Parts: sequence; C-alpha cells; structure tokens
Amino acid sequence: MAYPLVENCLYELCYVNGKIYSTIDSDISWVFNPTDSVTYYETVRILNGKLLFVEDHLARLNASVKGEEAFDVNTEYICKEAVAFLDAIKEKSIDITNANLRIVLTKDNLIIHICEANIPSEEQKKSGIVTRILNWERVAPNIKVFRGDYKQKVAETFAMNTSFGTPYEVLLTNNSNKLYEGSKSNLFVIVGDTVYSETDDKILIGITRKRVLEALNNSGLKFEYKTFTLEEIKHNSAAVFVSSTPFDILPVYSIDDTVIDSASNINLQKISKAYDEAVSNYMNK
Repeated sequence: MAYPLVENCLYELCYVNGKIYSTIDSDISWVFNPTDSVTYYETVRILNGKLLFVEDHLARLNASVKGEEAFDVNTEYICKEAVAFLDAIKEKSIDITNANLRIVLTKDNLIIHICEANIPSEEQKKSGIVTRILNWERVAPNIKVFRGDYKQKVAETFAMNTSFGTPYEVLLTNNSNKLYEGSKSNLFVIVGDTVYSETDDKILIGITRKRVLEALNNSGLKFEYKTFTLEEIKHNSAAVFVSSTPFDILPVYSIDDTVIDSASNINLQKISKAYDEAVSNYMNK
C-alpha cells in the first residue's frame, strides 16, 4: 500500500533535498502524493529547542537502510541539515520548545519537517494511559520503514474505544497472545524487582528503550527477556509501561477492558527518575 513521503507536516515548511520550501510550493507537491518507494524514517524529539539523542536516531536510520537496500547514508550530513532546518524554524519565531522532527529518507530523497506530536497530558503521565490490543507480528521489526497494511490496521484499532475511553497506544500480541511491543513504543513488564521485555530480534529497538535499560540498571533492578499474556500480567499483579521518543516513559493504566494501574509501582518510579536524569545530562552537554 502506497503512502506519501510527508504526512502531518506542521508550520507549512518542509526541507526537501537541500532546500527549505513552503508546503504549498508546487515544486514539492510530489512529496504529498502516495509513493511505492521504500521509505525510511526517524522521529526525533525536540526538547527545549534541541534534538534529543539525535545520534542514536541516525545510527538506527543507517541500520534500517543497510537491512533493506544498503545505499550509503551520510549521517553527519543529515544531522547538519536537520539542525539547520531547526534553526530556520526558530528564526521565524515558531515555538518548537517541545515538538517532533521527522527525517524521511529514500534512495533518492532526504526530507525533513516538523510533525504532529501526540504529547500525553499531565494526567496520563501521572495515572497512566489507556491501551488496546492488536494481534500483529511485525515483519522485519528492526527495519524502520513505512508499511501501509500495518499502518491501516493500527489506525483501525486506535478508533476502537475501550471501557476507559479512547486508547492512547495500541499494544501488539504475537500468535501466542504474548504482549511484546507497542505500535509506536517499546513495552516493559515489571514483576517484583525484575523488568521484562521482548528479545531484540522481535522488536524495533527504540532509542528511548536503550536509555530505559540503562536507567533500570542504575536503579539496581534486574532485566530479563520474557513476554506475558494479559492473563499472566493480571495473575502476577504486574506493572506495565511503554517507552518512546515522543513521550519518554508512560505507565499503563488499562489494557483493553482490564485495569492494570501501573503508576503507583515503586520500581517504575525509580526507572522514570533515573531516565529523567539521563535526559537532563544529555541536554546539558
């Protein structure tokens, strides 16, 4: 299924192959049309006007290309152009204190723009998010490309309310009904002093996930590779949280019509605190 190279572009500005355009410029109308090109992308969080963990994102972008087409990716050039585009946005007095920057790459094109960010509310950060399950085993999960059939199915699931309202995230299960990943996040389960997650080969290795693993290690917690069904999570009185670039770490309040109520978990609070310290250290470099 074909999708356009640019979706949800904000502020009517878009970088395309070395130049910044207005989104209404006919010269770049093609970026908004569906394409069958293999399209790689990274969404980088902008925090206080600075790109957060951008080096990690570009390393993953390079790895995605090498896993699919293996053309040369100049990550240093992409980083320079992304920062320059960010500076151009700032010069127009546009507030990008807390936003997302999307880098889109094909074999022939480099596109950069500010995209919509579904930033969680303070209540969601405090109490947790509503989630819904989708049974879907991802194809080549470590390669981050647009996949139309997957996007459509996820969108349909987001539109299905639960007893607790509209889902903020969709959680994926494999064919054994084990929860292993979020549609736009990595998934973790806490039982006692141990944090569990799916093995690296079955998921997209998130940039935030890497920092979460460092944070839980710094908190003195153990980590193991293991997945759980929803019934097993309930049986173990487990806490569940997700991590992703746009929202860092979020506790899960409910899965489908089951309350999980993870926000009060002491070990999750330790992980969140250690992660926040890592972000602060990076921003102050």
